[in-house]
Amino acid sequence: MTANSVPPLTRLARRLADYRNPRSLGSRLRARRIGPLLRLIEEAFAEHGEVHLLDVGGTLRYWTIVPDEFLARHRVSITLLNLPGRIRPLAASGRFRFVEGDGCDLSAWTDQSIHVLHANSVLEHVGDHQRMQRFAGEIRRVAQRYFVQTPNAWFPIEPHCMTPFFHWLPHALRVRLVRQFRLGHWRRAASLDEARRIVDSARLLDRRTLKGLFPGAAILDERLFGLSKSLIALGQRPDRDPQRTSPC
Repeated sequence: MTANSVPPLTRLARRLADYRNPRSLGSRLRARRIGPLLRLIEEAFAEHGEVHLLDVGGTLRYWTIVPDEFLARHRVSITLLNLPGRIRPLAASGRFRFVEGDGCDLSAWTDQSIHVLHANSVLEHVGDHQRMQRFAGEIRRVAQRYFVQTPNAWFPIEPHCMTPFFHWLPHALRVRLVRQFRLGHWRRAASLDEARRIVDSARLLDRRTLKGLFPGAAILDERLFGLSKSLIALGQRPDRDPQRTSPC
């Protein structure tokens, strides 16, 4: 396929979300987004002298936005958890460890055994609301601190197909569009069933829903052009909250 034959929305998606390019909008937003995550790492290091971090759905490329000096200084070891077949290699690589599994079942980890848990743009892909509840419940169970980011359903551009107002349209119309066109990161569906699977692969959340999944968490906004582009649930156990700790 030549460059001229690639649909405009697909070219736009590749340009904005080219995380290999540090100057792309996606890379710059990620770099700005991680400030609260770095603070969680600093707090965990101050408490434990090292940081065991679980990144659900994570990739090596994502962590290039964090200076290696910062990770080394805070003795951060990172486990990247992905569904089977989603990531290679599956062998240890420096501070990184690769594990296959499902974020809705973190039974390999005991309660509060993870110093920091990170999940970036994963929650909207785990399935229906019941699976979202399982995903959030497992995060709250295993993590002392967590950082969970997800696109905001009220931002006017759907981030996967890069189409304005797409996610606000009736489900049947969205399926029809995916069946007929290649949109953003999504290929044109070869069948009606595939179109339904593509549309249902991303279920965007609003602030109220995210708050319900992570009660007690602070919900932060990541803004673009003054609008809330994505939401971040930032949480930790109450007894680990510095603001709740007595100064005496």
